[in-house]
Amino acid sequence: MPAPAPPAAQQGRAAPGEEERVIETRGLTKVYRGGRPAVDGLDLAVPRGSVFGFLGPNGSGKTTTIRMLLGLIEPTAGTARVLGRPMPRAARQVLPAVGALIEGPALYGFLSGRDNLRRFDAADPAADPRTRAARVGRALERVGLAAAAGKKARGYSLGMKQRLGLAAALLRPRALLVLDEPTNGLDPQGMREIRALVRELAAEGTTVFLSSHLLDEIEQVCTHAAVMARGRLVTQGPVAGLTEAVLGPGARGRLAVATPDPGEARRVLAAHGLTGLRAEGERVTGELPAPPDGAPPPDVAELNAALVRAGVRVRAFGTERPSLEDAFVRLTGEGFDVAG
Repeated sequence: MPAPAPPAAQQGRAAPGEEERVIETRGLTKVYRGGRPAVDGLDLAVPRGSVFGFLGPNGSGKTTTIRMLLGLIEPTAGTARVLGRPMPRAARQVLPAVGALIEGPALYGFLSGRDNLRRFDAADPAADPRTRAARVGRALERVGLAAAAGKKARGYSLGMKQRLGLAAALLRPRALLVLDEPTNGLDPQGMREIRALVRELAAEGTTVFLSSHLLDEIEQVCTHAAVMARGRLVTQGPVAGLTEAVLGPGARGRLAVATPDPGEARRVLAAHGLTGLRAEGERVTGELPAPPDGAPPPDVAELNAALVRAGVRVRAFGTERPSLEDAFVRLTGEGFDVAG
């Protein structure tokens, strides 16, 4: 059975106007022989100029969806439009304006990074061979591989291969960039650089469609997101409002207190209405009480003062807002798995 969507997070919520959609699907379905639908009735709307995060646990249908959007496989039912044209019928017109990095790059290991990009560029019938060297150089520079451009690709680390695949997608200006796990294999610095590059591309007018298992990454870089579960879309919309849409406008997160007096802190917080109190070492957390309709939210400063009056030594104090991960677990009923 597909995971049900909460009433506040119905499929299609906050969908952009049709004229603004770079990707639009209606009832998109893919059924493999003898199995349940890998993608089931997908209605997706990706606004122009967005950085759109595509989330889902293992087997949720993310990669199958991307393959249908790019015309790599035929849908069983439904329609997909990319850059305003039907796919896969208009693939010849659409794909030159789309850059993609799907399930890792396919590289020639015996060629250098630079020569791999030259091969990719030469395969583009619209690419001017007279300016090929300049295009390749710019792409290598953008992904931080200029210094390793002469090294054979078989000697590249996983993260370097990801960068080279991204460089191939950036050889020419693109209206749409489709990235499947673009930070896979990168160290933290590399992940920051790719996030900065994605923001830069969006600022230049490129719509970025990004599939990732890193919820923190989606929160940091994406303007919009969609969540898949068991082949179905359970919610989509602006990232800024997604958590509230799923968990409700009253979701205030948890209070967190660092103290060498966890037992006494729990007693005081419980007396002030906090629930779900947990103590892990010197860290105590609890759910803030929901205010009655029309009432102001709880005064967390007063909670801090109450702890101090009770003799609790407070080393750190603050609220932890509900995360996209909290919303994801509520939507799908499961944790996150990397392969989708």
